[in-house]
Amino acid sequence: MWGRSVLLLSVVLSACSSPPEQPILKMEGFAQGTTYHISYWSALPIDGKTVEAEIEKTLDGIDKTLSNYRPDSTIEAFNANPSTQSQEVGAEIVSLVRAGQNMYQLSQGCFDLTIKPLFELWGFQGEELTIPDQAAIEQALTRVGMTKLEVIDDAHLSKKQADVRVDVSAVAQGYSVGKISGLLEQLGIQNYLVEIGGELKTHGHKPDGQAWRIAVEKPLPGERSMQKIITMPKDAPMSVMTSGTYRHYFDVNGRRYSHILDARNGKPVTHDLVAVTVLHENPTIADAWSTALLCLGLQDGMQLANNEKIKALFIRQQGSEFLETRSEALTTAGQLAIQ
Repeated sequence: MWGRSVLLLSVVLSACSSPPEQPILKMEGFAQGTTYHISYWSALPIDGKTVEAEIEKTLDGIDKTLSNYRPDSTIEAFNANPSTQSQEVGAEIVSLVRAGQNMYQLSQGCFDLTIKPLFELWGFQGEELTIPDQAAIEQALTRVGMTKLEVIDDAHLSKKQADVRVDVSAVAQGYSVGKISGLLEQLGIQNYLVEIGGELKTHGHKPDGQAWRIAVEKPLPGERSMQKIITMPKDAPMSVMTSGTYRHYFDVNGRRYSHILDARNGKPVTHDLVAVTVLHENPTIADAWSTALLCLGLQDGMQLANNEKIKALFIRQQGSEFLETRSEALTTAGQLAIQ
């Protein structure tokens, strides 16, 4: 559904030395064009069927609001309407556009929620790469730019240009993780791990008191092996979001074209940064940051992460070797253990 193909994270299920007092309840399925896995437990009685029904209802509601692959979704109704007048889109879309506007400014235009015309131009919406000429790129760029959107109020948007379209894929999975996490807490569940398409959030700990542990995969196409293990904090919520260039790309004449496009020039990024993992309390913000930092590359991305005190792990590829660099905030994050 969302066009996100990066799947980098998995749960490390360590064996316990003794049986836990409470079982970990699990739910999994398909949503947003990918899989989801939810693990939770509670010392209080929990009706698992009610939890599952509420999760499915919430995911369906997100789909009806944010999916760019459903013509009847709220976001696609906005995109299809050529009017430049105010349109009601609801608080969810407005909040994501506001987050996108902020990231657009911080990244100096590299991150952009109106970039869909460029994805379509290059063929990343389908299965075949189309390398456009400069004239076609420049034409597509006339329809791209967060400055072409205006937030009217908490529920209304307007277009300054009628053919602008909004695609919230860059933040939708993070937002969905946050939405499901909030639902669990509303149901009285304080210990959980929510993962959608490799993007996840944890709160609390396992029944035996051990922390949730997360594996970050090596950024290798067609292969799944572990790069790092993150031991999550037990006394605070934490999200882990990763963006990478290696799960969705095309190789043509010895050159790789990544699906990470720089909205400033309309072309795939060419730097050697292959993955960025961001840790943040807010999964929507973490999702946006991971995409923006990956777009910017190591030098500009690291400078921005340090300026904004973002916990980020940068991974570059040089030949067969992977080189890691941590932002200052991640280096000094004492409550996180990364091995």
